Amino acid sequence: MNKHALITGITGQDGAYLAEFLLNKGYEVFGTYRRISTPNFWRLQYLGVFEKTNLISADMVDTGSIVEAIKLSEPDEVYHLAAQSFVGASFEQPISTGEITGLGVTRILEAIRQIKPETKFYQASTSELYGKGHSSNLTENSPFQPSSPYATAKLYGYWLTRIYREGYNFFACNGILFNHESPLRGLEFVTRKISNAAAKIALGMEKGLLLGNLDAKRDWGYAPDYVNSMWLMLQQKDPDDYVIATNESHSVKEFAEKAFGAVGLDWQEYVKVDKRFLRPLDVDFLQGNYSKAKEKLGWEPKVKFDELVRIMVKEDLGRWERWQSGERFPWDAPNYPSESKIMSRYQRIDR
Repeated sequence: MNKHALITGITGQDGAYLAEFLLNKGYEVFGTYRRISTPNFWRLQYLGVFEKTNLISADMVDTGSIVEAIKLSEPDEVYHLAAQSFVGASFEQPISTGEITGLGVTRILEAIRQIKPETKFYQASTSELYGKGHSSNLTENSPFQPSSPYATAKLYGYWLTRIYREGYNFFACNGILFNHESPLRGLEFVTRKISNAAAKIALGMEKGLLLGNLDAKRDWGYAPDYVNSMWLMLQQKDPDDYVIATNESHSVKEFAEKAFGAVGLDWQEYVKVDKRFLRPLDVDFLQGNYSKAKEKLGWEPKVKFDELVRIMVKEDLGRWERWQSGERFPWDAPNYPSESKIMSRYQRIDR
C-alpha cells in the first residue's frame, strides 16, 4: 500500500513542488486548501499534478476542518506548509497572522495527537526566526530574535513542534528553510516581483519597477531543491531540526542587477525605491549554514544564486511571450493588481 502524505497549503509554491515530488515517489497525496471565491490551483495545474492529488477543504483557524482532513487522509506523513507567509502583510494583519501561522500549528498537532499520533510531522519553519543583528552563517544553535509578526508566529510554531516531540514522543521536525524561490513564487515576494517586471519591461509592457530596501541580503535557494529536504527529514530514524540554505547571501540590488542583465537591460534605468515597500522593522542580513543537513541528510543545494535568477527570468519572459501570442494557461501574473492601486500605511501618514 502506498504511503499517504497530507500537505497543508498545497496550493502554494512549496506545496505544489512537494506534491509533484511525493507523487514521483509513489505517495498518495492529499492537500488542504481554503475555499475562496477565486480558486487558486494554478501551480498544481502548471506542474501537471492537479488531477493526481486529493484536495480537502480546510482552514487553519477551524479545528473541525483540520480534524476532518486528518481523518480523510489517514496520513503517514504531514507536511505543514499552510501559513500567512508574507512578512510585509504580517505587519498589516498581525492578528490573523498569529491565528493562522502560529495557532494553526497547535490545531494540527492536536488533531494528529488525538487521531493518529504515529504520523510523522514536518513544520515549515523559517530563517526569519533569526531576525536582526546577525552577521555570520546561522545554524540550528544560533539565537532567534524575530523581527516581524510573521516571524513571531513562526517561532511559536517552532517551539510547539519541539514540545510535542519531547512531550508526546512525536516524530516532529522543524525545517528552518532560508529563502527559496522559483517561477511559482507569488508576485508579492520581491524575487518574483523583480523577475516578472524585468520580463515585462524587456517586452515593452511596463516602464519601471518600484522596490523597498535594496540593501537587504538573503540566502536565496531554489524551491524544488528545498522540498527534497523536507522529505529527507521525515525519513530519518530520529526526528530533528535542520537549517536548509546555500551558505551564500545576496542583496535585493544584486538580484535586480542579475535579473535585468538576463534580458540585456541596466537595472538602474528602471528600478526606483518607494517607501510603501519598506517594512516598519526589517532584517538586513540572513545567511544559513547547511552543514548539519549535509552530514545527516546527505542534502546539498543544486541550484545557486545566478542560475536561480536566470531560471526565474527566463520562465517569466517565456510566459509573457506566450500570453502575448494568445496562448492561455494556468498562471497568476495576468490577474495580479497593479501595486499603484494598493494603499499602504505610509500613504495615510503622508496626508
